[in-house]
Amino acid sequence: MSNFDDILNSAPKQEQNENPMFSKEGYAAKKRAERDDLFALSNDTAFEVANDSDKFLEYMDMQSRLDRYSAVNTLLILAQKPEATCLGDFDHWKKKNASVKTGETGISILEPHEYLKEDGSPGVGYNIKKVFDISQIQTQRIKPDHVFPAYSNRHLLAALVHNPPVPITAVEELAGGAGAQTDPSSGEIKVRKGMDFADAFRSVAKELAVSQLTPTQEARFDTEFASYCVSYLLCRKYGVDAKEFDFKDAPNEFNKFEIKETKATLKVIRDTFADISGKMNRQLEVLLKSARNTEAR
Repeated sequence: MSNFDDILNSAPKQEQNENPMFSKEGYAAKKRAERDDLFALSNDTAFEVANDSDKFLEYMDMQSRLDRYSAVNTLLILAQKPEATCLGDFDHWKKKNASVKTGETGISILEPHEYLKEDGSPGVGYNIKKVFDISQIQTQRIKPDHVFPAYSNRHLLAALVHNPPVPITAVEELAGGAGAQTDPSSGEIKVRKGMDFADAFRSVAKELAVSQLTPTQEARFDTEFASYCVSYLLCRKYGVDAKEFDFKDAPNEFNKFEIKETKATLKVIRDTFADISGKMNRQLEVLLKSARNTEAR
């Protein structure tokens, strides 16, 4: 026997059924259980967010950074890695010539996909997807996705009001000293003249959200509160002063909801925010390109 045979012979033998191959049904059941666990985690986190003003603010700040992620996935990310700022799967980081650090655990989210039911009608299912935060990769010489160029205040405000869904009119004054108000009969947004940039951005953002928010049976939110949330998300995303926002009463807005309604309300707030910011981003690109062309002349 060689000097190494005794080591090889004494190595523990793997039990025959220690890692059995899953049958098709067994694999499907395993994945279904994992999805159920994630939905349960999103429910638990939604309950925490709805009942704790500090947790709600933590959720809002994360959603402002991760606007491309759904409300449910933001809840899941918050539960698993609350400090996350910039996420991607293996392929995303590979394309950036980066790799995941050894031993890092992926963040599980739910990726929707369409399929045909047995009766031929379309359905939506969910696959589990693993993503990793920028703090979990080997190199950090990567610009996080949520960091934007240094747009001027004029650029930001111009992008916000570009091609609005309702008319926007500047007026000398508004009742109660409000910065902006929506005319309930015409839907027109009236904006008080003479405000500084931050006040104007916050006020207009809130009223633009009002024009897009429609409560439903599943999301029976208060429009005033929801639009206030959208305005905060936009301010946080684009670096506009958000110190005046206060969410200490947020739990009172959710205490009449079941978890399903809470998640539906968070979804509407997120979707409205993402819609407005998406339009802003497209216009900001136009404005930035125009400024570059002017400088080049």
